Amino acid sequence: MSGMARPVRKKTGSKRPSSRLRRAADIALIVLALAAIGLFVATKIIGGRADVANGTNGPNGKSGNGAGAASSSIGPEGGPSSTGVFADLETGPDEFEDEADDDPLLGPAIISDPYAARPFSPVDDPRLAALLDPEIERSLKVGRIPSMAVVLVSGDRVVWTRSAGLANVRVKTPAACDTVYLIASTFKTMSATALLQQMEQGKFKLDDRVNDFLADFKIEGESKRYPVTFRHLLTHTSGLPTDFGRHAVWEDASPPALADYLPGRLRLWRRPGTRVLYSNIAFTLVAHLVEKFSGVPFKEYVRKNVFGPVEMRDTAFEPRADMAERLAIPYMPVRRRAGVFRPVDWVKADTWPAGVVYGTAVDQARWLVASLNGGVYKGRRILGEAAFQEMMKRQFDRFAGPINGGWLNATSGYGLAWWVSTLEGETIIAHSGSVNGYTAFLAGNLNKRTGVAILTNGNKAHRWLYSLALKALAALQER
Repeated sequence: MSGMARPVRKKTGSKRPSSRLRRAADIALIVLALAAIGLFVATKIIGGRADVANGTNGPNGKSGNGAGAASSSIGPEGGPSSTGVFADLETGPDEFEDEADDDPLLGPAIISDPYAARPFSPVDDPRLAALLDPEIERSLKVGRIPSMAVVLVSGDRVVWTRSAGLANVRVKTPAACDTVYLIASTFKTMSATALLQQMEQGKFKLDDRVNDFLADFKIEGESKRYPVTFRHLLTHTSGLPTDFGRHAVWEDASPPALADYLPGRLRLWRRPGTRVLYSNIAFTLVAHLVEKFSGVPFKEYVRKNVFGPVEMRDTAFEPRADMAERLAIPYMPVRRRAGVFRPVDWVKADTWPAGVVYGTAVDQARWLVASLNGGVYKGRRILGEAAFQEMMKRQFDRFAGPINGGWLNATSGYGLAWWVSTLEGETIIAHSGSVNGYTAFLAGNLNKRTGVAILTNGNKAHRWLYSLALKALAALQER
């Protein structure tokens, strides 16, 4: 028996290395599987944080720009985007999903009517019309935009106006130069001006720590070594999140008072000054600071000190009855159905000071005149020369690049609220605005003192307005 046992022990011993290898292989597979799961979870968490930070929480968790694109201002890591990456007041879907039982609106018939404006007298120029009318027609069609109003300025004058398309598709109301649209984030340039007016009165300096001026609440998560400054607030480098707080105009809920909304929401997502993170809540804080420094409610202050001196009579936080009569309906194109649109809700927002403001292209053009003429409108100084120069200077060279959907070129960056770029040795200022169903754009050449204001009831129409604006500036340069 002992002689027979030896082979058995020997045979068992020969299996040991194979068994150990199998066990080691199993353990390795388990480790690899756990590592893969960990990597997947980490990717999701990081991606989710980036989406939240960039404001891409659209319906059903989709990006507000469609096609899975993130919505953010492009910082130092970014570059031009062929798909369009737009940071604006509100994110949301690009278009309506087609539904078999829906009843969308067909239109618009393309209309370019230089005499539609009322009561503002239209201004025509045959040369500009020949150059830009075809571009407007093309923008409406290719950009799937129901209507637009376009006003060009040179020096201190409006030199050309045009309205095209339908402000109301259902009843075929043609757009006019005094049609009222949402001006959205273009208003940030105005609220920044309101804050800088307070700076000129000695209330603060640009590089002061904001928390030193807040009493009832503070910016949370701030290191004293890296404080949030007023310059950070006005250049989207504060590290504060996007935020919006959407409400339909017709629902019962209303935006809370600023002093009730801001506490507990001013939590940093990034260290200040490390990257561009487009922030509506930063500009909501700007409104609170204007109130605090001036002792006047923000809306009242802006009406008196910004809208009033620039004769922006048709720009308002709540449209008057005569403005409501001229409101363009906000629309979204229906997916896979060319020339078909769906009306969408008018909105209110918790961050309303960031741009829930209504106005006309003529008023936007007046604001451009003040902004292109050193902060002066018809002899009335809105902003001092030193503050104006600071506002129109690119603030952080390390964040230069084609910001917000690839605007212009690698020289583009933030001044104080305005985008500031260089084109052929000249300084170009610009700002877009977008809430579902509306897109707005302002652009101007500081050297030539020429500019273009465009308002539309098109959804996420940025890239077409960018193109049209550059062609308009080029046409004005040839005058």
